[in-house]
Amino acid sequence: MPSPSLSFCLFREFTMLEINTPVPDLDLVDATGAPVRLHDYLDRTHVLLYFMRATTCPVCVRHVRDLARHVDEYAALGARIVVVVPEGLATARAWAARQALPFPVVTGAHGSPHEAVGLLRTVFGAVQQSGTILVDPAGLVRYIKAATLPTAGYDRAAVLRALTALR
Repeated sequence: MPSPSLSFCLFREFTMLEINTPVPDLDLVDATGAPVRLHDYLDRTHVLLYFMRATTCPVCVRHVRDLARHVDEYAALGARIVVVVPEGLATARAWAARQALPFPVVTGAHGSPHEAVGLLRTVFGAVQQSGTILVDPAGLVRYIKAATLPTAGYDRAAVLRALTALR
């Protein structure tokens, strides 16, 4: 029986993101303001995207710190980390500068990258969902974890299992 976290799907009104389907090539800007596309990060490595609920969310910040502490472990398994924030460039730039992270922080160039992958605003539009998406070098979604409560938006053990299974 497949793990529930490996078979979880995200639904959006017209877009459905599923395991083993292509990830949308998100139109992003990094914290320096340089335009990037999600597929720019797919260079013979997996990309682990962590979508924060907000840069002010203490649980999300704790998850990002965990990602930073384990960046070498993820790299050894062939994964590169990218943190996606829902706020605009000014907030992404200021937050990334304070964090001094060993991986890029990006936000949407036009529109919400969260919405583009199915992470919506819930509870009457007041709460941004957070989540983790693992994309293989071919651009296929290999793991998804989405949550309205940020404590459930990142599961390091599950991500490591998914990466190990891809070796």
